[in-house]
Amino acid sequence: MSVAFTKEESAETASETMLPDRPISEHPNLVTAAGLKALEAQLAEARAGVEAAAKIEDVNERRRAEAIPARDLRYFDIRVRSAQLMPEPESNDVVAFGSTVTFRRPDGRVQTYRIVGEDEADPKQGTISFAAPVARLLMGKEVGDMVGKGAQELEVVGIG
Repeated sequence: MSVAFTKEESAETASETMLPDRPISEHPNLVTAAGLKALEAQLAEARAGVEAAAKIEDVNERRRAEAIPARDLRYFDIRVRSAQLMPEPESNDVVAFGSTVTFRRPDGRVQTYRIVGEDEADPKQGTISFAAPVARLLMGKEVGDMVGKGAQELEVVGIG
């Protein structure tokens, strides 16, 4: 039955709960082992949310409860299926996916980040996406290398 033939609240609820899909990056879905486990856990959580919402009898409440988990289920299903598990770096000689890199900025600040997949990146937790501009600059560099230009120049001071 069309929403047009249900009570008015249903039409309003339907418009509230038709959430757009989360955007999918154009970059390859590279992940660390921990990143893949996190994606799988988020997929299971979204699936559980959809299943819990399906048990709600009131259609309006079910739609509200299902909106976010259903959107997340679609997203994490795609991300888990497209995940490319990357091996740990073989050495600490060169910055690579999965490396922890320490660099010095021109103002003297020293920062350390681990280069990881897009879904697991959290700069506040010390991780950045391999697709981030600074990560792209650092990949393939060695200790002592300078990257960037002028006020944005960085010196690689450690790789772990």
